[in-house]
Amino acid sequence: MAMANLARRKATSLFNSTAISSDALRYSFSLSSTLSRGFASGSDENDVVVIGGGPGGYVAAIKAAQLGLKTTCIEKRGALGGTCLNVGCIPSKALLHSSHMYHEAKTRFAKHGVMVDNVQIDVAAMMGQKDKAVSTLTKGIEGLFKKNKVTYVKGHGKFLSPSEISVDTIDGDSTVVKGKNIIIATGSDVKGLPGVTIDEKRIVSSTGALALTEVPKKMVVIGAGYIGLEMGSVWARLGSEVTVVEFAPDIVPSMDGEIRKQFQRSLEKQKMKFKLKTKVVAVDTSTDIVKLTLEPSAGGDQSVLEADVVLVSAGRNPYTSALGLENIGVETDKIGRIPVDSRFSTNVKGVFAIGDVIPGPMLAHKAEEDGIACVEFIAGKEGHVDYDKVPGVCYTHPEVASVGKTEEQVKQLGIAYSVGKFPMLGNSRAKSIDDAEGLVKIIAEKETDKVIGVHIMCSNAGELIHEAALALTYGASSEDIARTCHAHPTLSEAVKEAAMATYDKAIHI
Repeated sequence: MAMANLARRKATSLFNSTAISSDALRYSFSLSSTLSRGFASGSDENDVVVIGGGPGGYVAAIKAAQLGLKTTCIEKRGALGGTCLNVGCIPSKALLHSSHMYHEAKTRFAKHGVMVDNVQIDVAAMMGQKDKAVSTLTKGIEGLFKKNKVTYVKGHGKFLSPSEISVDTIDGDSTVVKGKNIIIATGSDVKGLPGVTIDEKRIVSSTGALALTEVPKKMVVIGAGYIGLEMGSVWARLGSEVTVVEFAPDIVPSMDGEIRKQFQRSLEKQKMKFKLKTKVVAVDTSTDIVKLTLEPSAGGDQSVLEADVVLVSAGRNPYTSALGLENIGVETDKIGRIPVDSRFSTNVKGVFAIGDVIPGPMLAHKAEEDGIACVEFIAGKEGHVDYDKVPGVCYTHPEVASVGKTEEQVKQLGIAYSVGKFPMLGNSRAKSIDDAEGLVKIIAEKETDKVIGVHIMCSNAGELIHEAALALTYGASSEDIARTCHAHPTLSEAVKEAAMATYDKAIHI
């Protein structure tokens, strides 16, 4: 009786603090199962069903369960974490770190008095460390599902109706998962190129580039975006001769122009080569060497570029096919994205979409924010994601990170602005560790001094950028940042100095 009374008090407390339906309350705090229920049957009706267990999907599922909603997550891969954890963000960062350690040992240790002879690469061991990191994190998410009582169904889901998902499980069975609210969080897939067949051996996507068994002598990367530059950087550090072919006139077109130019020069110093304003018109794999026929983007004389491995990194497409969206009338645009309103609702009542399948940046952390906000709306709360303040990071060395608007965007909008810059050469921590390449650039409205864009190129830029994201979120001025005491000596002091340069003058330059 005491346990039942405890459950009733918990249920009453939740009802008073959140605007969830009485049915959701009944499912989440059924007195017969609140304290004992583990994984529920996939055929029981859920308050929320999430299709996709990537960063958006698994975070949405956990948040829904934390809000007291009975939740099931369907994932076809059989391993949670989506592209990001299994074949994207996490394994690529593992290899970026490993390759950076090798490059440092080979080229820079001696300068610091660390003498290492005969530095060699063990690609198998490097891949093993990467795989262990992925496996550990995947199991960790499964543990979070169990902790939060999220039902996990392994299989491919397809809509039968707006409230029913047919699942072909990975063990060969089938089941139907029912839910009052369905969230599509199926992420994205590699975008192919016409006439280029990815075999994940000689012509690879980012997935194949994360699993090469040896360092290719020559690698061609098609596409100079974040993924292509990161993976090209990995293999360049390990000794591959890397050439990047890009259709556009610049690398990473979304990056601030001044930072982009310095970034390209930095990569060129690392012996990466670039062929910009160039397109691939044919690929010949008939011999041991892959031969790519290139042509200027605007047309012109052709040339041939040879490679042992070609990485296709021309972007990603939303994964919305084979979900049975046509069965229930969910609308998609011409490239397969699902239009949603401000509450992540599709045109079909009770069906929502988040992450890479909707318009916006295809970033894991953006998908997570979508997932939390979407579930908060479903639970009767208020969710919020400000897409103007989503940071982006390229995890090369140096890293490049940004949040807010570029100088080009500010000019287009006709905003009067001020710019403050500070080179890492003036930062004592960067100089003391002999890693002083890059700068911090801050853009603020001229009249109000409100910060509207921050761009950082240096080691650990991906960590420094969050001070800027917080500043933008709360409408800080550059003077607010400059008058915030920063610990010495730290790389973060470069942000403070750039802020000082924006509204007044920096000290150490």
